[in-house]
Amino acid sequence: MYREEDVIRKAKANDQLAFNTLFNRYWDPVYAFLVSRTADINKAEELTLETFSKAFDRIDSFDPTLSFISWITTIAKNHHIDKFRNTKRQAEKTGTVSDLDSKELSSPELSPEELLISNQNLDFVLLQIKSLKEEYRTILKLRYFEDMTLKQIEKHLNEPASNVRVKLFRAKKMLANKLDRE
Repeated sequence: MYREEDVIRKAKANDQLAFNTLFNRYWDPVYAFLVSRTADINKAEELTLETFSKAFDRIDSFDPTLSFISWITTIAKNHHIDKFRNTKRQAEKTGTVSDLDSKELSSPELSPEELLISNQNLDFVLLQIKSLKEEYRTILKLRYFEDMTLKQIEKHLNEPASNVRVKLFRAKKMLANKLDRE
């Protein structure tokens, strides 16, 4: 077992195994925290993946004198609040919902990926997905086109939960990078 300080130092040096270690070690507490805030396991999964993406993008800003779990939980909390505010703003603009509370973040709001797909030319998005490695194409297809839960994907692929989460995280990150470049 690695010491947390060593893993974080390696993650700051862009060591992929260190990112995987942090991802696997802290997935459960971050996910549990977000389930308690959203009351929706699917929304919590999405928010957790997005939280790790934000955390890994900002890993250089992590202060080693602080607890990593506190740092990433703060990112999760702030990300959830941002999503709640965005949902509320969208609702106010469309006039569809007047009273939202935190638990209603689990409403059928589009995820960032779904918004991206709906706002982009679908053919272009599909072309970018096709340019990914097969394992990433498959996991995106199962999650977003066949609407499988992570548990269902684990069974379907006969892979451990940590592998499925890491692959989905990487696939979404790669797709987002490809779409951002265009």
